[in-house]
Amino acid sequence: MKKAAQFIHIYIIATLLLVFSTCLNAQKNSFIPYGIKSAEAQYKKAVSEYTDYHKFPRSTKPDGSLYSVKSPDWCSGFFPGSLWLLYDLTKDVFYKDAAKKWSVGLVKEQFNKTTHDLGFMMYVPFGIGYKLTNDSNYKKIIIQSAKSLATRFHPHAGVIRSWDFGPWQYPVIIDNMMNLELLFEASKLSGDDTYRQVAIKHADHDMQNHFRKDYSSYHVVDYDSTTGVAIKKQTNQGFADESAWARGQAWGLYGFTVMYRYTKDKKYLNQAENIAAFILNHPNLPKDKVPYWDFNDPKIPDTYRDASAAAIIASALLELKNYVGKEKAKYYFKTAETILTTLTTPEYIAENGNCNFVLKHCVGNWPKGKATGEIDAAINYGDYYYLEALLRYKQANGK
Repeated sequence: MKKAAQFIHIYIIATLLLVFSTCLNAQKNSFIPYGIKSAEAQYKKAVSEYTDYHKFPRSTKPDGSLYSVKSPDWCSGFFPGSLWLLYDLTKDVFYKDAAKKWSVGLVKEQFNKTTHDLGFMMYVPFGIGYKLTNDSNYKKIIIQSAKSLATRFHPHAGVIRSWDFGPWQYPVIIDNMMNLELLFEASKLSGDDTYRQVAIKHADHDMQNHFRKDYSSYHVVDYDSTTGVAIKKQTNQGFADESAWARGQAWGLYGFTVMYRYTKDKKYLNQAENIAAFILNHPNLPKDKVPYWDFNDPKIPDTYRDASAAAIIASALLELKNYVGKEKAKYYFKTAETILTTLTTPEYIAENGNCNFVLKHCVGNWPKGKATGEIDAAINYGDYYYLEALLRYKQANGK
């Protein structure tokens, strides 16, 4: 009888511990259904209200109205991309059908050779669309888009030209790291290694010229158009030339994580980890891990946070954790969890209004903020990387 009582006592304690642990995990992961539910509510309204498939919702204006753009805009692919992600998250064909309709208006941009942003514009929607539908037309679009992007590669400089405007000879911005995934996928789909080699050469030159000793990055590096030598390093969207613009640091972290995924070259993994260390150990990073728009803004803490940079960092960390040891993987995972937990609150999530975007408090081009209004605004790439991070977190938990 005594042994039986002891067994029952142990069983009760074990059961209570299991229930407590389950409740604790459920509380931690409660942001997943809340985030998805909030996104569904906003995007179902968006699909109902926005019916011109050639005007892509980009952001909120200062007066609260919607700012839409045409297909050549670098942000045009994020709205259909978010619809594809919602389909992946929910398996609701409503989002699949909507994503197909919104992707059609981008098809012609596969031939656009005037922009470096074809990864954002084309791979974001068609890359996900191809993975989810195996549509052969999407495969062709991905390959042609990479072919167009590769025309902007300078053999002497070893980089893809970013802009065709401004005072620079041959400008390259850190954002361009995000367009290399398109090239790798095009090589996989076509069997043509040219695109892969262009991506590798570009990333190698970025490592050499874009980063400071502390692994923070410049925004813009200008190259001599004849010799390919880096001649100027500055910013176009950050606080100052020598400051660390938050979204730029996020682009670098994400981009070099992608480079390691495709090449398994340890130098890219080391680069990604060093960038992560700069971001996560920075004294100006708040405890909730949502960064200020620039790590070196002298007005901190009386300046704006950037939810879009936080979402990109979270998504990148949720991939980077797959390539490192257990302790570091746990650290990256917990940091991403903290970011998502912070973002999935009324402080950053819009229950309604917000022009049907999910996230609030994103920062676009600060120096041009008065013209674009994209300061402390909803911006479509914030939503896209938030949803991608939710998907990656959900997959990591086997849910």
